[in-house]
Amino acid sequence: MAHGSVPVKSREVAAVFIAALAGCRPVAGGVTLDFWGLGREGEVVAELMPAFERENPGIRVRVQQIPWTAAHEKLLTAYVGNATPDVAQLGNTWVPEFVALDGLVRLDSLVAASATVHPADYFSGIWSTNVLDGGVYGVPWYVDTRLLFYRKDLLARAGFPNPPTSWREWLAAMRAMKAQAGPDRYPIFIPTNEWPPPTILGLQAGSPILRDGARYGAFTEPPFRGAFDFYLSLYRTGLAPRLGINEIGNIYQEFARGTVAMWITGPWNVGEFRRRLPADFQDKWGTAPMPGPDGAASGISLAGGSSLVVFRASRHQAAAWKLVEFLSRPEQQLRVYRLSGDLPARLEAWRDPALAADQATRAFWEQLQRVVPTPQVPEWELIATRIFDYGEQAIRGGAPADTVLARLDAEVNRILERRRWLLARRGRP
Repeated sequence: MAHGSVPVKSREVAAVFIAALAGCRPVAGGVTLDFWGLGREGEVVAELMPAFERENPGIRVRVQQIPWTAAHEKLLTAYVGNATPDVAQLGNTWVPEFVALDGLVRLDSLVAASATVHPADYFSGIWSTNVLDGGVYGVPWYVDTRLLFYRKDLLARAGFPNPPTSWREWLAAMRAMKAQAGPDRYPIFIPTNEWPPPTILGLQAGSPILRDGARYGAFTEPPFRGAFDFYLSLYRTGLAPRLGINEIGNIYQEFARGTVAMWITGPWNVGEFRRRLPADFQDKWGTAPMPGPDGAASGISLAGGSSLVVFRASRHQAAAWKLVEFLSRPEQQLRVYRLSGDLPARLEAWRDPALAADQATRAFWEQLQRVVPTPQVPEWELIATRIFDYGEQAIRGGAPADTVLARLDAEVNRILERRRWLLARRGRP
């Protein structure tokens, strides 16, 4: 068919497509994007929007701040009601769920053509949280992971001038601190109602957490079983108190008193330690990467944080991608860091003196080189709660580890039953 004989309808479709590729030039009245931000980040991102709107005349961004406690349910309700935002901040562990629902735009082609977003500019373990079945569905916005916050003075007094790097050294340091501290003080606080610590230890020991393509639990297998024994031993020998996160009235006060000397927690507590601990105490605490079974190289931790996603139901996907690119720039990520304390996902942003010269965040830079995603299944949130549920049975009730882990495997296998059925229907390996 000659070029001049293209049907009118085809020419119109082509024109619309070309306009989208050119950046979604606004129609009369402009384009309004809905952005959902979670928690404090929803407030912070609103401060970045005037600069975006000046740079992109005709695109207006309407920001809605959603509490973290309500976010998951609200996002699912919006999906069911076909009322999702154009762009949202999504917790990394939620990405697989919304991919399974076919709710997100696959971003491979947009990333490949982008002058701003390049996978090599991100921590590899963090980037991989957004890659499922070979497709990219989100762009990391800020990162977090778990590592050790510790009392430098108490560790040094016990004969360890540097933080431990192996499980053996870690255990020796905790025993030495316990010998000096007495019965009512503990070398480490690991809340019994948190799933990250036993999961981190399992991953460090080589457990996949879920086996056979994430069809079944792997908790009774030797890697996780050995890590779980190490985890339980900390409570059974009095190195860690048998307390949940809400059973200590003021963890910061108890840390300053020396009631606990170590705590596995995340970057949000850097700011909390600086705000809540006295000025003359600031040189007494530090952060360190997680010790590993065989030393620093095996001291991996969790790839956490939030990513930016574009919902498939968006009518302004090209404009939405412009917003994702804007928020992904190093200078914007540094603005988010300065406003909220959230650590940037872009490697380039870490060259800024605000981060590079900060002793407390330096350990996070090191740890983020060694992070891995949790199993990328939609059921992960439910599985995670079962990990600490059954862990508490062993910690508080004294149930044998073999019994607890067998129950955990059985429960997780029930949770994954539908996944096995779906994978079987698709004929996937």
